[in-house]
Order: sequence, then C-alpha cells, then structure tokens
Amino acid sequence: MKTFARSTLALGISLALVGAANAADFADMDPVTLRLAHVVNEQDGFHIAATKFEELVEERTEGKVDIEIYPNATLGDERTLLEGMQIGTVDMGVITNGPVANFVEEMAVFELPFLFPSPEAAYAVLDGPIGQELLDKLSEVNLKGMAYAERGFRNLTNSERAVNSPEDLDGLRIRVMENPVYTDTFRELGANAIPMAWTEALTAMQQGTIDGQENPVNVIHSFNLDETQNYMTLSRHTYAPAIFVMGMPAWSQLPENAQEVLLAAAQEAAEYERQVNAEMESEQLQALRDAGMEINDTPDMEAFQAAVVPVYEKYGEQFGDYLPRIQEALK
Repeated sequence: MKTFARSTLALGISLALVGAANAADFADMDPVTLRLAHVVNEQDGFHIAATKFEELVEERTEGKVDIEIYPNATLGDERTLLEGMQIGTVDMGVITNGPVANFVEEMAVFELPFLFPSPEAAYAVLDGPIGQELLDKLSEVNLKGMAYAERGFRNLTNSERAVNSPEDLDGLRIRVMENPVYTDTFRELGANAIPMAWTEALTAMQQGTIDGQENPVNVIHSFNLDETQNYMTLSRHTYAPAIFVMGMPAWSQLPENAQEVLLAAAQEAAEYERQVNAEMESEQLQALRDAGMEINDTPDMEAFQAAVVPVYEKYGEQFGDYLPRIQEALK
C-alpha cells in the first residue's frame, strides 16, 4: 500500500514541477475563460476537485486562464456535457467514468465489479501507464483526458429492505448509470437494473418509481439520500474513477505552456479530492446513521463476487488486453 501511495505522490510532485517550469511567463498570452461543468452539488467531491483546479490554474497562469465552474447539471447531464466538449459548446468537466466509457469502450474496464481491492491499488493503475494510455485514447473521439479524480467505491442503497446477499436484491428496482457493465452487474446480482441519468434518478426515488441506487458514500451523503433510502449496504462493488476531461476544440486553442499547467493542476486537484474523500467518509457514514439509515458494514462479499463471474466472462475480451494487464499489475 505504501508503495502505491509513494508512486502517486511522486507523480503529483513531478507533474507540479513540470507545470511550474512551463508556467514561467504568461505575459504575452491573451486571457481565456474555460467553462468547467459537472452534474453534482457544491458539497460533492467533484466540486472540491473543480475548485482546487480553478485555484491552481488561475494562480499559475497569472490569471490569464480563468475557470468558471457550472455545478448541478446546469449545462446538462454527463453525456450532454461530453458531446458539448466535442463540438466546443462546453470546454471541460469532471465526469464520472461510466458515461466516458460510452465514448471509449475500454474505459469501462475499470468498472468491472470487485476489480480493485483498495483505493491505493486503483490509484497505482490509474496514475500509471495503463491509466495514461486510456486517457490518451480519448483524443480519438475529440476529447482530452487529463487526470483521474474519483467517484469512489460504490455502495448500494434502497428503500425496501436490508441487503446482505444477492438473494436480498431479488426484484428490487435499482437505478444504475447508463453503462452496460453496471446494468449487467446488477442483473446478475438479481436486481431489476434501470439505467437512467442521475438528475432523473433523484426524482424517481422521491416518487417511489425506483427502490434504490448505487453510489459512493459521498454522493449518498451530499444528496441526503437518507430521506428516501432507509438501507445502505457497504458492498464496495465497483471503484469508479472520475475524469478531468476537456474538449479538443478548447484544448487545441491553448498555448503549450498553458496546456502544461492544466495537466499538472488536474493531477494535483485529483489527488487532493481523493484525500478529502478518504478523510470525509467516516464522518459521512456516521451522519447517515444518525439520520436513521440502517447500514450493513459486513455483507456477504463472497456471495456477491461469485454472482458477478458472468460479467467477466461477457466483457473480459471486449477490453482487449487491458483486463489481464490490470490483473497482472495488481498482483
């Protein structure tokens, strides 16, 4: 674990030094404003990452690059934001990995259930050669992958009953992200998996048209899901990255020294957000318990892992050699 942490830290420091070296002089640069959008609220980790990025970029470009943040899906849902980046109507965003994988299929390899045993293991892969290779593939669809922040390990909530094993999920209507790996994972676990955008899911939970959803603790807390969801299972079934991503139309208009600053700032802001998430999780869980949510800390993980074997059989080959490479890196 310490090796993973050290390698991530070293990468952050080296990127910071590169950024600082290339940020030497912005006197001749025309000022530019970049619109950075995300779909969650100002208490969420995405906003924490975005504001840290804004602070670093504006400081290091001597104010020549101004970042305007649009939270709460004010510019659209995540697919809409990515499509906007491709054509230049949105400049950049912090976007959950699932929707990004609809544009570069191999990105979904990270979302295979129970792939990463710990956050540190995930960081080592994401910040290393495999993760960078996949970020670079986004250029094939007119997007610039910059760095991996995180959505985090995802957990199950529902309004109907305590869930300890896959049998308890039978028939529950669970919202999942619009991504086939998520949909198939929850169908294998016995749920009625319903893909929908997050903004729609919030309304559906309030109206009772779905029973539950799955998300990291920080999302469950920041959106007060205890008001509609009585039960949480700490299934940690999937580790979901989030990506600092920019549209190529905006990226290609920036001078090289500004590009260097943005890349370094994205990596540092991502690492900062990961750290904040880790520090906040235990407090958030306690707050949810205090609000009356029943939380199962020790579900039957072996039963859950056994149930999703068909997902690996279905998707493993779809990701080329990425799955075996990740598994080898995790050994």
